[in-house]
Amino acid sequence: MLKDHRELLVRFQSLIALALMVLALSLLSDTFLTPQNGWNILRQISVNLCLSLGMTLIILAGGIDLSVGAVLALSGAVAAGLLKTGVAVTPLEVQLQFTVFGAIVAGLLTGAAAGLFNGWVITQFRLPPFVATLGMFSIARGLTMLWTGGFPITGLGPDFGFLGTGVFLGIPMPVWISGVLVGALVVLTRRTRFGRYIYAVGGNERAALLTGLPVNRIKLGVYTLGGLLAGAAGLIVTARLDSAQPNAGLGYELDSIAAVVIGGTSLSGGRGSVVGTVLGCLIIGVLNNGLFLLDVSPFWQQVVKGFVILAAVAIDKMSSRET
Repeated sequence: MLKDHRELLVRFQSLIALALMVLALSLLSDTFLTPQNGWNILRQISVNLCLSLGMTLIILAGGIDLSVGAVLALSGAVAAGLLKTGVAVTPLEVQLQFTVFGAIVAGLLTGAAAGLFNGWVITQFRLPPFVATLGMFSIARGLTMLWTGGFPITGLGPDFGFLGTGVFLGIPMPVWISGVLVGALVVLTRRTRFGRYIYAVGGNERAALLTGLPVNRIKLGVYTLGGLLAGAAGLIVTARLDSAQPNAGLGYELDSIAAVVIGGTSLSGGRGSVVGTVLGCLIIGVLNNGLFLLDVSPFWQQVVKGFVILAAVAIDKMSSRET
């Protein structure tokens, strides 16, 4: 009986933590439970949610990606640069101009290409994901600086800005985008063969290989999807600011990993869910928002977030040991 209660507590730990946090903050702040603040929290977590969805797939498959923040910056910068000035084809003496849709596609493809490169390096050269993605972190940051010249690209127009600041049917566009992506990833992980393969590879890669699963292709797929989702996050950030900042996304990889871990996904792979990651993002978003409303120093906010991450990892390790 006690074991059943413990398993139930572990299963719903993220939801319980979120409920307790909402209850405490609603008692401490009069403005926390207002509809306006609720939409503000959802808008704030949309970028981290896009990154964290990709990170969930990667961690479920037994990997890690430290480059998502840099890929976010590169994708946003490429989209902004193409939209603003286009690209010159010197041999033909032609200047190609891009529409908003074309710039968005280019930004997404940039993110996907970076993720594909990560997967290729990891699978072909057997590099640890930590090392390979740390290399991509540096590559993407350098390419962003080269593309922008170290200066922001601004004045992208209202059509592109609608992605980050627009409202459709009363719901902010970043919330729409992240919500659609959540739905797509839930279907992918729960209802498709590829989703089952991800769990199999993360749970026991050697066993998956012996049963004939295309492990390398699965890894390529999850890293490409991770890069694509980082590209989507980069477009939202760039559209919201109406500017592509060369240093955008600094530290975002840590927030995305934190959301995934807090949501109950095991760092050893093979166990976790997209819904858990959504709860993890909400916990981080509610925590940041509540501490801001209570006028807590940003430095203390980092300390609190660190303890929350440690607690989540400790719970994960204890539950893994029991199973």
